[in-house]
Amino acid sequence: MAQPRARMVVTADDFGYCPRRDEGIVEAFLAGTVTSVSLLVNGAAAESAAELALRHGIPAGLHANLSEGRPVGRSRPGASSLLGPEGFFLGKMGFREAVAAGDVALPQVREELEAQLGRFRELLGRAPTHVDGHQHVHVLPGVCQVFAEALQASGVRVTRLPLERGASGCARLESPARAFAGTVERDAQAAVGPFSRHGLRWTDAFVGLSTCGRHLSAHCVLEALARVLEDHPGSHTLTVELMTHPGYPSVPPTGGCGEGPDAFSCSWERLHELRVLTAPTLRAQLAQNGVQLCALEDLDFKRAEEGVPCEDTVSVCK
Repeated sequence: MAQPRARMVVTADDFGYCPRRDEGIVEAFLAGTVTSVSLLVNGAAAESAAELALRHGIPAGLHANLSEGRPVGRSRPGASSLLGPEGFFLGKMGFREAVAAGDVALPQVREELEAQLGRFRELLGRAPTHVDGHQHVHVLPGVCQVFAEALQASGVRVTRLPLERGASGCARLESPARAFAGTVERDAQAAVGPFSRHGLRWTDAFVGLSTCGRHLSAHCVLEALARVLEDHPGSHTLTVELMTHPGYPSVPPTGGCGEGPDAFSCSWERLHELRVLTAPTLRAQLAQNGVQLCALEDLDFKRAEEGVPCEDTVSVCK
């Protein structure tokens, strides 16, 4: 059998957010496309999601959450820089703004990450296969250092580096999505140092910012893979992670992480992703193009010293 051009892990984020999202994620796993999940341990359906993962043998990692809902640890309003007055995290942009302003106490970040790692072990009876960040909080300045330290101390060696070639210049993305992709790209570049120094590993390439929601299709995934393969010498099989957010849309008030489900989880785009991931087209076209789907444990991960693509090599998608 010929060596595949790429071996790809397809991760479904937000496992445990609500039963409807989880139902769809399990369907995508049983269909053979999703090969890994990232569990929100502060999600409304975290316990039932853990049971589903154990029942179906779904490889599961931790989706570390510092931006949505209630904390897992002992953080309390008024005493924690992570929380607003109602006891909830500060939100996707609120947390980023607090980090940028220097208002987040990093020891409190470490405490919350350790609490979430502990909760994951309680739910699954083992360590996570990997740890990534809900809304990419794990690559934020300062947070990435604490994140790497916590993973090293817990014995977890695999994370996500959300650095997608060409995403920040992808013309089909709306302007806010392109801007967010650019911010995530810069943060991810800066996180390489702390991740490397603490022995973390990640895939050679990442796809998911340019293929999120309505933009997920076999064509767009293959287009993104073509970009990351441009500079690949072909001497070894490329390893790739595809980030996805499938599921049946949440219906309020059920779901969320303590505040009810957000608009992202209630959107029709979650169902669109589910349909793409359960239809045979994507799997067939990936196979035709030499891409093999696999679990994280089947990959040879990028060694930290091998680096990441430089900004001046980033191409643009149409």
